[in-house]
Amino acid sequence: MPEHLARQLWIWPLLLAATLTFASHQVFPEVPGEFSHRDKLAHFLVFGLLGTLVYRSLWHGRPGPAPILAALVLTSLFGAFDEWHQSFIPGRSAEVADWIADTLGAAVAILAYRFWPAYRTLLERPLRRNPAMASS
Repeated sequence: MPEHLARQLWIWPLLLAATLTFASHQVFPEVPGEFSHRDKLAHFLVFGLLGTLVYRSLWHGRPGPAPILAALVLTSLFGAFDEWHQSFIPGRSAEVADWIADTLGAAVAILAYRFWPAYRTLLERPLRRNPAMASS
């Protein structure tokens, strides 16, 4: 893959990380009637997406476990940083359980993306057809 295209892949995980950092500064009210672990599910899903985006930025078809481990470590470290950072925000707290959900979500999503072709195909599918591409 050309180097400029490889660098462009980092735009999405960096934007998501910036969005998560911004969200860490917000205090979200409790919603009555919601199931009790919805925040853990949110951590699992969002950090799964982040892990997938980081993995896509590192992988480029390279064989072996190095890109998987690197993506998992980077995403898990960001989750730990996010939790630590929240401990300084009034109305927020750091929770080890949130970091575990972050890391598990990243691990499951990265492995699914790498080893489940149907999942990877679904994620790589364009949202809509480009009319200019259809006519060629």
